[in-house]
Amino acid sequence: MADTSRPVRRAALFASGVALLGLLSACGSESATSSGTPEPGTATPGSSAEPGGGSATPDDTTPTAGAAPSDTAGSGSASARSDGRCHTSELRAAVGRVDPGAGQRNFPVVLTNTSERTCTVYGYPGAAFVDAAGKHLGPDPGRAPGSPETVTLTPGRSAWAGLSFSSPQISGARTATPAALLVTPPDEREPLKVKWTAGEVPVGGNASSVSVTALEAGTGP
Repeated sequence: MADTSRPVRRAALFASGVALLGLLSACGSESATSSGTPEPGTATPGSSAEPGGGSATPDDTTPTAGAAPSDTAGSGSASARSDGRCHTSELRAAVGRVDPGAGQRNFPVVLTNTSERTCTVYGYPGAAFVDAAGKHLGPDPGRAPGSPETVTLTPGRSAWAGLSFSSPQISGARTATPAALLVTPPDEREPLKVKWTAGEVPVGGNASSVSVTALEAGTGP
């Protein structure tokens, strides 16, 4: 009688080997998937197709209408403020008639808008007495206490500040006769030169102080 047990055992062993190989192949495929390595051209959940993260969708790549960088907006605001100010080249300066009172001499210093646009002035003008050679006479006027307000000047309109000092004849201060008064508009560097025809001004001594008020609308009190 033929021995059939050996072929049967071989067939069983072969079948077991095939089953074990299939099991190892299945385990290898599951490991690659769980590692998160995507297939070419695909993205796994939580990954991004663009640098920086986040899924690439039309909402992410389309700019928001009306949006602008903050520094651009800030630059625009600064430019508007700068353009609104009256510049020296747009103004004419003049000194009005003296208004004496209580031992004081008071003069309106007037700035007039000679440009074709509306501009503004705010604060105190600079002022300095000079001789014919341009040398300063005495200390520059100080600022009188006050609450400055923005003055809007349409073409041809004016703003004024009060220039005041004690009468030298009463105060006994050392005096000089200026050739001109230099008037510098607020926030400007270049002055306007006005011929001075009002005589002596105090330039030294304890009573030589000169003061100037903040600008306000008009040409004087």
